[in-house]
Amino acid sequence: MTRHGEPPSEQPSATAEEQALIPGSGGGGAAMRLIVPLQGIVQGHGGGGLVLGSLLPCVLFYAFQMFLKRSRSPPLNPPADGPENRGVVRSSSRRRLPARDAAVSARAALIAKSGDSAYAVGEKRCLEDPYHPFDNPDGVMQLGLAENRLSLDLIDDWLSKNWKDTMLHQRQGGALNIKGLATYQPFDGSLEFKTQAIAGLMGQVMQGSVSFDPSCIVLTSGATPAIEILSFCLADTGNAFLVPSPYHPGYDRNIRWRAGIELIPVPCRSTDNFNISVASLERAYTQAKNRSVKVCGILFSNPSNPVGNLLRTETLLDIIDFATEKNIHVIADETFAGSIHGNEEFVSMAEVLNTDGVDRTRVHIVYSLSKVFSIPGFRVGIVYSFNECVLAAASRLSRFSSISAPIQHLLISMLTDVKFIADYLKMNRERLRIMYALLVSSLMELGVQCVKSTGGFYCWMDMSKFMKSYSEKGEFELWKVMLDSAKIHITSGTTCHCIEPGWFRLCFTTLTRNDVPLLMERLKGVIHRQ
Repeated sequence: MTRHGEPPSEQPSATAEEQALIPGSGGGGAAMRLIVPLQGIVQGHGGGGLVLGSLLPCVLFYAFQMFLKRSRSPPLNPPADGPENRGVVRSSSRRRLPARDAAVSARAALIAKSGDSAYAVGEKRCLEDPYHPFDNPDGVMQLGLAENRLSLDLIDDWLSKNWKDTMLHQRQGGALNIKGLATYQPFDGSLEFKTQAIAGLMGQVMQGSVSFDPSCIVLTSGATPAIEILSFCLADTGNAFLVPSPYHPGYDRNIRWRAGIELIPVPCRSTDNFNISVASLERAYTQAKNRSVKVCGILFSNPSNPVGNLLRTETLLDIIDFATEKNIHVIADETFAGSIHGNEEFVSMAEVLNTDGVDRTRVHIVYSLSKVFSIPGFRVGIVYSFNECVLAAASRLSRFSSISAPIQHLLISMLTDVKFIADYLKMNRERLRIMYALLVSSLMELGVQCVKSTGGFYCWMDMSKFMKSYSEKGEFELWKVMLDSAKIHITSGTTCHCIEPGWFRLCFTTLTRNDVPLLMERLKGVIHRQ
């Protein structure tokens, strides 16, 4: 303090180092409380004390900072030795956060879990240890996948002779126009592809019994998205379709996974050759209604997958009448329409729709090129409908499953080669007939009975007498023996929602004639073991 009347004495101003230690000026408050008393002791009254008083706080402050830095524990996850991460240290609060898995949607969890099914297990085993007659003769034989390898050589021959000219020239003449291949095309298929190729092919497959209107066609990347798109158009999440069983196990994923529609199996029995009956449809519909489940449609395959039988005109009309009475839709999956190998004639739902009095707006047909032409990798599916609202919605939804422009361009040339298509259909039918007859007769020698099949790629065989118990458990155990011991991958009846245990779906189009004896030898080992 100054005395009254005396001028205030000059006091030395704070140094830069001292200013840095003042709270609120950017320095550390704790260090300040430690250093200031020491400063007063050292300064004294001399110039040397003043110098030491200026330097000593800085030395102590930096020593204190080095002590804190060295005593700090290292981070749990050291940063990568990259220039962008060098020197970055995680805070202690982050190190204390509990490790938790980020939640995924219920849809994703359900789909991921579906990979644990018996069918998925068999597929995985085939990929890990595939059978090959020379390279891997002890591998797993693939008899569960619906691929037609019997006629793949015919397609290969055509492509090897024509693909180059096809891809280098537009159909209307001239050299390659990149705009016709690389730019955006209509998502539901080009008009040329629909008009010149698809509509004509479908008429040729049906042997001229019915003509197809290109304006009623929506093209998708395979039958799977075609069925899914129809599911979105015809029902809401939580609604249901009636599906005569046994049915194609792929329907479960095609319809349930994303559309969220329930499938209600309508049991068909071996005593009726697994044919659909209106009585069973009525019973399933009533049961669903009692559970407050809204049924929006009937889905079935013709020829049947997995049985291989055909539906007659009277049965198709009965299904339409039932759907009309209940005010629901009909989806006819005719994917195997071009793969008939028996003596019965195939009747398309498109032909039945020309009958007087039939409401065509509630019936929708699915086709595919994958089976008949051995080209599942080309991904070409077809929705055929007379319902304008369904066509409009399906055309927009096809944005998510469109066919590539080069594939369309290539197939226009192949499918409009009328002579090639006629020769192919005839030869493919004969090859299917020969292989099916060979397999069925070979199975009969082992005591295995099959349902008479007219179309498709499958033998629907009864192995119930070889099970240890007549139950789903007994069927699963037999299936497991065939996969693990005999290295045969086939589809169990339970996977196809068959009500009778012991039935199995065996795809014969993945075999060659030379593979059949080996298959029988492996099956014989299973039968004798049981």
